[in-house]
Amino acid sequence: MLIKKGIPASPGICIANAFLLDTEAYQIPEHRVEQKNIAHEINRFSEAVTEAIDSFNDIRRRLSPNLREKTDPIISAHIQMLQDKHLHQQVIKLIKENKYLPEYAVTLTFKKYAKALVSADDAFFANRVQDIYDIERRLLQKLLKTKSDELSDLKNEVVVVAHDLTPSQTILLDRSKVKGFATDAGGTTSHTAIIARSIGIPAVVGLNTITLDISGGDTIIIDGNSGVVIINPDSETIKKYSAKERNFVVYERQLLEESKKLPAETKDGYRINLYVNIDLPDEVPTAVKHGAAGIGLLRTEFFYPSIEKLPSEQEQLEVFKKIIRQMDDKEIVIRTLDLGADKLPIDGQSTEQNPYLGIRAIRFSLRHIDLFKTQLRAILRASEFGNISIMFPMISSLEEVIKAKAILKDVQNELRKEKILFNPDVKIGIMIEVPSAAVIADILIKEVDFFSIGTNDLIQYTLAVDRGNEGVASLYQPTNPAVLRLIKKVIDIGGENGKIVAMCGEMSGNVVYTILLLGLGLKVFSMAPIVVPEIKKVIRSVSMDEARQVAKHALEFTDAQTAANYLLDYTKQVIPQLF
Repeated sequence: MLIKKGIPASPGICIANAFLLDTEAYQIPEHRVEQKNIAHEINRFSEAVTEAIDSFNDIRRRLSPNLREKTDPIISAHIQMLQDKHLHQQVIKLIKENKYLPEYAVTLTFKKYAKALVSADDAFFANRVQDIYDIERRLLQKLLKTKSDELSDLKNEVVVVAHDLTPSQTILLDRSKVKGFATDAGGTTSHTAIIARSIGIPAVVGLNTITLDISGGDTIIIDGNSGVVIINPDSETIKKYSAKERNFVVYERQLLEESKKLPAETKDGYRINLYVNIDLPDEVPTAVKHGAAGIGLLRTEFFYPSIEKLPSEQEQLEVFKKIIRQMDDKEIVIRTLDLGADKLPIDGQSTEQNPYLGIRAIRFSLRHIDLFKTQLRAILRASEFGNISIMFPMISSLEEVIKAKAILKDVQNELRKEKILFNPDVKIGIMIEVPSAAVIADILIKEVDFFSIGTNDLIQYTLAVDRGNEGVASLYQPTNPAVLRLIKKVIDIGGENGKIVAMCGEMSGNVVYTILLLGLGLKVFSMAPIVVPEIKKVIRSVSMDEARQVAKHALEFTDAQTAANYLLDYTKQVIPQLF
């Protein structure tokens, strides 16, 4: 029996035999074509593009209406990229000028795209690399005339084990046969993880060597709640997890029913708002189903999937209106673009050496005023149709807030001159995700209507720990006293000034920290939709006095691990069913 620990990507427990998916990448050597055959090879590339588009459309047609609705934006983005004229020009240029075979020209072009995303050093964009590989793989299949290894011919129930799964492979998982999956690579924000959560398949990713540790047919347990994978478990372990699987299914059903009916309220009547973070408009139905009171973080990076194509004001507005219609009158906090020149090399800007400390988020927007104004116009126009708030990311100084608000005011004046309606009282907030913003929160609060604490970056910057660096991963500690004190300071300042303080980082969606954050005075939690019922359950299981005592005690610890152990043990005592 071998136990592996990875990243819990989608909750649930399952036991089945392993299906080891061959995900070996195509190895395309450098081959050149004779001058007389160049026209033929260009035509062969064009035909492969058409066939690849047809195959994605075929995937779409084979999906159930419910799943089609959830995955349509992903497939559409894939097709859009395959139709991109700039992509075609780059490949054809390599065929014409370098006399490369189309297979090699495609590989070089997609490597360039993937490199731009990887260099972002950002989980969101790093996970988009799988989309690039997915499209490349589909195109090479058509060029090489190889058969697709789609997971559509499974005969028995299995757990799929792979180095990684492309989005289209994940979409095609036969839910009646595939009980879960485990991968070497991947993160919680990848499309693969998003789809797994949408269709309710337990998944653990980031296991590093699971494909080397397992053979096809091995018995495997996936615990998507804790991120544990057990290979060839003994009979006692199978018995134990079989019971956990049954209990989890019943418990999840009960939690979801409770979440629909009951408010997020402590035992002594303090009402809390549970919002959700979403990337894709098609996540909204899941948010509504799980009882979200609003959207606390609408990431707009998804609207910029292509390096060469930027969405127009009208295109962005239509997406916002679609979300508004589904959310009724619930608040939607739209975060302005959190990109950097490192992530989206517009205007031929070079890649920065340290993009996390470079031109990203609000810094990027303030340097690309036209792009920023286009987005603000779309958001303001959307405010006419729903309860919209605007949030600026990665604010580090008062000057940035003032500049961003000045540009917003310019856009408002432009709309007034054009007699375009918008809500003039739209709320303005900022993300607190760098230490400087937390330290001067008392100054910043006077300029805005609300704060939202982005704990992922706040922890990273406060502790000088790159959370993607395995060598220092153990130092990434949400309960480090320095982090807890900064969080408390920001929440206190918000309360003293009568302003809302929300949290949209991973901490707010982790049940271990819920009682602590309640006790610190957090009023708005924003998280992945699927965890809303669990967080609500914890909130409904404690009183505010109890939570304040827990928070006070946690702040007294001088080391992160002791505080983390205390919070875990306390939460286990309150809600043992969650563990």
